Amino acid sequence: MLLAIDIGNTNVALGVFQEKELIKNWKIKAVQEKTCDEYAITLLNLLSLSGLEAASIKSVIISSVVPPLTPVFQNVCRSLFQIRPLVVGPGLRTGLAILYENPQEVGADRVVASIAVFDKFGGPSIVVDFGTATTFDAISSTGEYLGGAIAPGIQISAEALYLKTAKLPRIEIKKPKEAVGRTTVTSMQSGLYFGYIGLVSNIIKEIKRELGRDTKVVSTGSFAVEIHKEIEFIDFHEPFLVLEGLRILHERNRE
Repeated sequence: MLLAIDIGNTNVALGVFQEKELIKNWKIKAVQEKTCDEYAITLLNLLSLSGLEAASIKSVIISSVVPPLTPVFQNVCRSLFQIRPLVVGPGLRTGLAILYENPQEVGADRVVASIAVFDKFGGPSIVVDFGTATTFDAISSTGEYLGGAIAPGIQISAEALYLKTAKLPRIEIKKPKEAVGRTTVTSMQSGLYFGYIGLVSNIIKEIKRELGRDTKVVSTGSFAVEIHKEIEFIDFHEPFLVLEGLRILHERNRE
């Protein structure tokens, strides 16, 4: 079995694959202060509760945008599974030509998601990842990573309103019944929810203008669950896109 680990700024997504099938997946909080032992206990408990043994994990691949946590999870894999994991970065064969001016600036999760989208849907295509930041990645018809856009995530936007104002509260992000809010909370929800739909829709529209009308748009990420349904430009929603991309990348580098 393959264990895929995607270390993000807010969450760590984990998935266990048996051949090409994702049989288990979990999300845990990404906490830089946690030790290797603490993460190892958490992972062992997750495996045990799912009826899996540590010995059944034969390979591990990691993508990370949090450098301090990368060696922590490498140590977890060595101690629990006696495995040296693959880590997404220079030296791995991706099959994706990266046309960024500095390819090393592209986050590992963005590369992996783009690999998965091109493998499943072809190109031209756009990946919209609703994470801590909302990222937009453009893939050409021939499988080249062209670049994209980065915007503050909807949760960051909500926190900024709370932290940078004297009287606005911390709120739950959800669709309000009406665009015209009649309380501070519903007014904030309206601005965040409908405003974010406008932000995402406009960026997609501009990128499609450059890539072509037949461009496929695929969403993923923790904060996509509800909001992607409101955006007419999004064609498909793939909640486990990065995990699937890690599986594909592992297959390309298996030997």
